[in-house]
Amino acid sequence: MKNLIKNKNFWILLSLDVLLLHLAYYLSYFIRFEGVLGPFQHSNFIRTVWLVIPFKIMCFILFRLYRGMWRYISIPDLMNIVKATFVSSTGIIMGILFFKSFYGFSRSVFAIDAAFTLLFIGGVRVLIRIVLTKPNSSNGSRMFTFLPGEKSQFKRLLIIGAGDAGEKILREIRDNPRLNYHIIGFLDDDPRKIGMHIHRIPILSTIDHLDRVIKEYEIDEILIAISSATAKEMRRIVELCGQSGLKFRTIPGIGELIDGRVSVKAIRDVSYEDLMGRESVHMELGRIGKYLQDKPILVTGAGGSIGSELCRQIARFSPDPLILLDCTENNLYQIETEFLQKYPRIKYIPILGNILNLVLLDRIFCQYNPQVVFHAAAYKHVPMMELNPWEAVSTNVKGTQGLLETVHRHAAESFVFVSTDKAVRPVNVMGATKRVAELLTQGYSKRNQTRYMSVRFGNVIGSSGSVIPLFRKQIERGGPVTVTHPEVTRFFMTIPEAAQLILQAGAMGKGGEIFILDMGTPIRIADLARDLIRLSGFVPQEDIDIEFIGLRPGEKLYEELITEGEGIHPTQHEKILVLQPNSGDLALLNQQIESLMKLAGEQDAAEIKEKLKEIVPEYQIYPAGEAEKVARDRVRSPDCRDKSSWSPPRNQPDAAADISSNTFRCSPADFCQLKRPDCWAPREDKDSRRGGSVRRE
Repeated sequence: MKNLIKNKNFWILLSLDVLLLHLAYYLSYFIRFEGVLGPFQHSNFIRTVWLVIPFKIMCFILFRLYRGMWRYISIPDLMNIVKATFVSSTGIIMGILFFKSFYGFSRSVFAIDAAFTLLFIGGVRVLIRIVLTKPNSSNGSRMFTFLPGEKSQFKRLLIIGAGDAGEKILREIRDNPRLNYHIIGFLDDDPRKIGMHIHRIPILSTIDHLDRVIKEYEIDEILIAISSATAKEMRRIVELCGQSGLKFRTIPGIGELIDGRVSVKAIRDVSYEDLMGRESVHMELGRIGKYLQDKPILVTGAGGSIGSELCRQIARFSPDPLILLDCTENNLYQIETEFLQKYPRIKYIPILGNILNLVLLDRIFCQYNPQVVFHAAAYKHVPMMELNPWEAVSTNVKGTQGLLETVHRHAAESFVFVSTDKAVRPVNVMGATKRVAELLTQGYSKRNQTRYMSVRFGNVIGSSGSVIPLFRKQIERGGPVTVTHPEVTRFFMTIPEAAQLILQAGAMGKGGEIFILDMGTPIRIADLARDLIRLSGFVPQEDIDIEFIGLRPGEKLYEELITEGEGIHPTQHEKILVLQPNSGDLALLNQQIESLMKLAGEQDAAEIKEKLKEIVPEYQIYPAGEAEKVARDRVRSPDCRDKSSWSPPRNQPDAAADISSNTFRCSPADFCQLKRPDCWAPREDKDSRRGGSVRRE
């Protein structure tokens, strides 16, 4: 209130309101008595005006009518004026009725006064906005702005979608004179809207007539503003826009916007995520906030695709603090920089370290006492883990076991393990190790009051290990785009959707559950490749070829989300299912893991896989030697001139491939320059091999 009193604009507007309220009250008498006020009516006016005006001003202050910036007045502000007017007029009528029983007063005077009060007080504020709004000749503030043939320095923009998102984008562009857009009109599939206007901008036609509208109105650029479009609708719109030859962009779906607000800043090029048509996630914010708000939270793998998005989503619940643990300094630096710029009020602590470092984990819990842990750190590259199974075991199994034990010792409230659909009937080492980690998480659920749970889902679009970044690089190089098999399919969801559902599942768990996210319909990878080629402005198999190169080691034609015999049940959330808790013998599992780690220390690939099968009976071991044969065939290009295509296992510069019982040596230089078949000679010094750093889900 002190700041309001010091504001000179407050006194100007207050004085103007007092004047207008006097005028409204006088006009109500003047109209009621047809311009002739007798001595009695004049006396009533004089006796009541000094009570009516202060009471109305008091109601206006109570409803905060003087705290708004009236250059930005909107419908909610006008509704507030309606409420203040109704309350003040009702109060005056009730007061006169109580004290005077309306003796000598005309009831209609106060009804007319209320109408004039609303008209004057609301009108003056709308007038203030009109006066203070800078005219923008690019956005429809002059007559005939959408006539063809009119040229200016502004881009002639056509908006597809005459709904809420389109209206918000239009309003923001019109209010910002620095945006070089001249909005010509809208297109919409609802024929009832054709010919109507949104803020004086016409709805020209349906989307099917896009080509005609572009030619007739000389459009320069197209903006797709349909945040709730289905996959089928989006594909049709993108195809029509692509045929036009013009640049076209879109706004993100509501699920991608953490604050849920559509803005010009969010406009971007159309991506494959838009063609998926994933519905936005309904988050129970109150329920999630209850277990995250103002609590210390630890996210492992915080610099990875899923880990970093989890951190962004958690930030909206004000953790205190948010601990960012990652073993890759560049990824950790990037998420730290992002938080510094976007979330300056959030207390966060970046920690560079490996989850295998138990001393570090114990120090984190002793110093910061995290109550909620999201475990997203893991190795995830399937073929690489087939060649280096000891690393998958060390990180995905031993790392998870150590973290679980630390959580148990310090009695945290919740532990959420980020799993994968590859843990279902696994045919690769990565999936098998993830399944062991699920079993560990379930086993710990009976040890104390901590809520241990796992969340299982498929691939996420745009993650560091996703096929889409690879396809985009191949398209940039002119092709070919390489697909493993014509019929291979995968489940996909967007990164924000996955992170939101992980948080939601964490709020629902009681302990021991495996939550499964609704992944929708599996997508054929060959179709995905074709869509990406088209989005890049090329024609599949004409401009960019698609080559099928065969399944990689440990890959399936299709993925599954549940194992036969697992009892799956729906939850109150439409996108989350749950498997019944099935805690096994944790002591026996720990003994098996101890034996597994001994084999990992010996780097005995065949025995590691056999031990994994003992722990996870449904695990199907990839045929011995096949993984290495495929890796060897891929390393040997026809002319071996492209050295960049050769990639040895991490931190093993002299190892091209590892076979279950023998290890073969071939350096990149020897292989690419000499193409010597004899360089694939077995070597015996197994103990010289080293592992790599942690990859994240």
